[in-house]
Amino acid sequence: MTQHTAADSRSAHRICPFCEAACGLLVEHDGVHPLRVRGDEADVFSAGFLCPKAVALKELHEDADRLRSPLIKRDGVFVEASWDEAYAEIERRLLPIIARHGADAVATVLGNPVSHKMGLSLAFPRLARALGTRNMYSASSVDQVPKMLSVGLMFGSWLSVPVPDIERCDFLLILGANPMVSNGSLWTVPDYRGKAKALRARGGKIVVVDPRRSETAQAADAHHFIRPGADVFFLLGLAHTLCDEGLARPGRLAEHLAGLDQLRAALLPYAPEKMAARCGIAAATMRELARSLAGTERAAVYGRIGTCTQQYGTLCSWLIDVVNILSGHLDSEGGAMFPRAAAFAANTRGKPGTGRGVVSGRYRSRVSAAPEVAGELPLTCLSEEIDTPGPGQIKALIAIAANPVLSAPNGARLAAALDGLDFMLSLDIYLNETSRHADVILPGVSPLEDGHYDVSFTQFSHRNHARYSAPVLARPAGQPDEWDSMLRLAAIVQGHGCNADIAALDQAALEQEVAKAAGAAAPQVLAALAPLSGVERVLDLALRSGPYGDQFGAQPGGLTLAKIKAAPSGIDLGALAPRVPELLRTPSGKIELAPAALLADLARVAADLAAPAPTAPLVIIGRRQLRSNNSWMHNLPVLAKGAFRCTALLHPADAQRLGLADGARAEISNGARRIEAQVELSEEMMPGVVSLPHGWGHDLPGAKLGVAAERPGANLNALLDETLRDPLSGNAVLSGVAVQMRPL
Repeated sequence: MTQHTAADSRSAHRICPFCEAACGLLVEHDGVHPLRVRGDEADVFSAGFLCPKAVALKELHEDADRLRSPLIKRDGVFVEASWDEAYAEIERRLLPIIARHGADAVATVLGNPVSHKMGLSLAFPRLARALGTRNMYSASSVDQVPKMLSVGLMFGSWLSVPVPDIERCDFLLILGANPMVSNGSLWTVPDYRGKAKALRARGGKIVVVDPRRSETAQAADAHHFIRPGADVFFLLGLAHTLCDEGLARPGRLAEHLAGLDQLRAALLPYAPEKMAARCGIAAATMRELARSLAGTERAAVYGRIGTCTQQYGTLCSWLIDVVNILSGHLDSEGGAMFPRAAAFAANTRGKPGTGRGVVSGRYRSRVSAAPEVAGELPLTCLSEEIDTPGPGQIKALIAIAANPVLSAPNGARLAAALDGLDFMLSLDIYLNETSRHADVILPGVSPLEDGHYDVSFTQFSHRNHARYSAPVLARPAGQPDEWDSMLRLAAIVQGHGCNADIAALDQAALEQEVAKAAGAAAPQVLAALAPLSGVERVLDLALRSGPYGDQFGAQPGGLTLAKIKAAPSGIDLGALAPRVPELLRTPSGKIELAPAALLADLARVAADLAAPAPTAPLVIIGRRQLRSNNSWMHNLPVLAKGAFRCTALLHPADAQRLGLADGARAEISNGARRIEAQVELSEEMMPGVVSLPHGWGHDLPGAKLGVAAERPGANLNALLDETLRDPLSGNAVLSGVAVQMRPL
């Protein structure tokens, strides 16, 4: 074993790629190998905080199962290939499909890790434009699309998501979220635990509404169980109370609201006394929470994945912001506020205060007629679009850091569909449950081998900042940047061939973009960007032309990529500040409180209330875990060790009723869909609810995940119906599904 001394060690900065908290790390290394990972105490955003996942960065880099060379499937068996051979095989297989069946015969699917990869995030749009397909899918539609749709309709852009200003908040109401574990989701907030502790120490309160007394609930002032999937009734009760009791005081936002009268009228039928039976929360509790929100100067409501992954996901997402507006806490210090990202945010570009807004449903999926939202179709439509014959059938798939066989409902159907494709390409670091179906796999680089800027998460951050991570270690000889692979795939699709001059094509595309945006100033802009290449040029262009940028010399002292690189622990851009009306991009220039599509969807709620109440004795929900944010983390020993975590949490009363014992095996079924799981008894569960974590089920043949396969766990999504969606957003319904359990 090689011995390393202190003299061999050096330190480099890296933004953690494992979750949305995006903590700043220091990676000690010897120039070839990572030695140790710790928190960067000087980081302007995370201030040294890190969770157990961060230390696994070393193991991920060294994982023997991580792919290092391209793979091509020959006679059903993967063999290593050169990059040139892999690109040539892609060209040979993909182009005839497009020529024969058209652009929509090719689909793309993106996984969550794309958000942690600057090269993929910024270069994929070039590939998407080259393909010209409508069949684009991502993990967003099993996660966050309802929130994107609601804020798009209300504020005019897909990612204008208000987040709690937790460091100045005095009352925080949390629904269906567990930031103590996630450190935020659509809310980038490292060290939530510390910030929540500080909130309570200054006399503030936190209340959690969740079917499980989660880690966040255990550290809160109060917790209320809610029936899974019933958040819409609870939120309607809160909003009704604010209007009914004269507590609705939007404050300075009043002049920027459209549809307030229509909203008030729409809320009239939903008194808490009518909602209580459906959500399981007493009317008096709903009214008292509404009064607390209205009566606290600095307060916010935050809801996350539990409010999105249900049949009323879009309505819930809308009502959370409605309650924040009516109680006077939207765009207000200590309330729900809008970050002002340094780059890439649509709400910082164009004319302030007005815009084109968003449009969804511009086209629909071929089989189920599910609506397009933000340029994507629901991921749960992918299998039927592949296995249903007819014009427009998907014949080829490009999967980028995605594992939908585990992360989407009814993965068994999707796995069978993938085997029926004419061609499949995966860009992935593992031979996993999805990439095993590919004909070609292009390996991604280790996070320690590429540069990074948080394209997405700066748009959800609890404090404005800008940070850049340079590569810590050199890539293996011959391995291209991930953005280079994206551009080469685009070149193949455009007919330039797999040996195209990527640098020349990239330059031409940049010149065209800059000429369109900068006009007569284009030569000056291009000259300033000339020292950079690839996505670093895209990043520098966005930073310099962004809200804090130097505007290519017009604002001396403003941000540039060079300036951020010179501050490896980041640049603090200040606390969140009020942004209405400047951030609005709606055609009216107002906050649209009562979008027609959302008011119309209330008819489903009314019909639900008029029908007999659901009587399912047991429903299932997912849960977040600190050491297993995504499926690929189960292959890292430091995260996999310890107590087995893929257990079915069940209240003791339910276990007694069903004849189940702690630690025993049980069958969980939903019709013909069945899985087996280990039972764990816990009074933190609401009676009538069972919980399984996300991303497990590593027992499928052909995958090469040695550590994960030792304790494969059960796949929650194997129980779920891929045709069950929120009709407005197309998001999958993952919560509140009726199941049966029996002992094995």
